[in-house]
Amino acid sequence: MRTLLFLTLSLFPSASIFAEQATTASDIQQMAERFLQTWADKQQQLNRRIEYQIGNVDRRLKLAPCEGEPELSFVSDPLRTPSPSILISCAGERPWRMYATASVEIYGSAIVAARPLTRGERLTSAALTTSEVQLNASRRGTLTDMQTIQGMMIRRPVKTGTVLTPDLLEAPDAIERGDHVIIVARSGSFSVSSRGKALGNASIGEQVLVENLRSARTLKATVVAPGRVEIPMQ
Repeated sequence: MRTLLFLTLSLFPSASIFAEQATTASDIQQMAERFLQTWADKQQQLNRRIEYQIGNVDRRLKLAPCEGEPELSFVSDPLRTPSPSILISCAGERPWRMYATASVEIYGSAIVAARPLTRGERLTSAALTTSEVQLNASRRGTLTDMQTIQGMMIRRPVKTGTVLTPDLLEAPDAIERGDHVIIVARSGSFSVSSRGKALGNASIGEQVLVENLRSARTLKATVVAPGRVEIPMQ
């Protein structure tokens, strides 16, 4: 009987072997560190400076050993938050998933106001400059390309040095009340054009009432370009 008991027990690894093979808090910490460092190296190629720190992992953590390479990914966009979570998952016979927290600061060049800007002011390069800022300090995002915001309008007054964010800008009106416009009635690839007059202000993508100068009918059209609107063909 004792021989049988010995053989049965010998089929199972001891608790100490399981402990040696387990994925520990230290392993999780190292995985997250490598993941963030690789990501930080890529950001450096974009002229961004990264400072990060992995959150504490419970030292009592014991997970099954990972048979293959674990997969790591951001749960939230680190460019939008300084506290992104990292999902670490492992497939296999005993799969597991867990989350690690991190503190991430991303520094890079962004557009800021070179002087006070007033509501409704159209942006020019003279009113703007660039400065190194923490890009993920705000969930509203930052702007980095001067060319894409030239001619945009400021929604509300801002002070010198304010980091410009997308919500501070709006597209100028492409059509103003009284403007003569081209009305395009379109159905697939076929279209017919006529002349009209705008009865309100609107930017590209917005709808506006226009008067057809030939028929005197009032139509609701979508602005597709300065001086040009479209309606679906009836």
